[in-house]
Amino acid sequence: MRLLEDRIRKDGKIKGGDVLKVDGFLNHMIDVRFVARLGEEFARLYKDCGVNKILTIESSGIGVACLTAQFFDCPVVFAKKSKTSNMSDDVYSAEVASYTHSNVNKVTVSREYLGKGDRVLIIDDFLARGCALTGLIDIVRQSGAELVGAGIVIEKAYQDGGKKIRESGVRVESLARISSMSEEDGFVFCD
Repeated sequence: MRLLEDRIRKDGKIKGGDVLKVDGFLNHMIDVRFVARLGEEFARLYKDCGVNKILTIESSGIGVACLTAQFFDCPVVFAKKSKTSNMSDDVYSAEVASYTHSNVNKVTVSREYLGKGDRVLIIDDFLARGCALTGLIDIVRQSGAELVGAGIVIEKAYQDGGKKIRESGVRVESLARISSMSEEDGFVFCD
């Protein structure tokens, strides 16, 4: 998606070689009109899939998921990284390693919000090694819901997460796929 690639070139910041900061428009301060256009593109890509739930992981995926859900007229469910006092023990869970935070989280979704009959689209801001996406796929499978696919805003295609998940049979649509990036050379996007 050319619009997104141009925005990454303009406002994306490469830190420490492999960290891409897009927090000025995507996942810390959200450019709502811009992100709504991304949501509209996900809706176009998955328009015939009967999506009735969108699943994401807290916290960076929530904004994109919400702005996508408006086009499907469906709710957003997000996997929580910590158990709250008002959450029951009746949950689906998966362990998810975070490269950015160098830790492992046990993410949970209440069984009340996901189950048989749901047609789930996973939405997330990044795909690199695929840990978060793999955990969310596991939760969908535990629930008995049907996974229609995953919509990713930015995929680091030079890492193996997207390839592994596609090879497992999951449809993954990424709006921008980066084949390489460096502070010296900037961004190179996949064709």
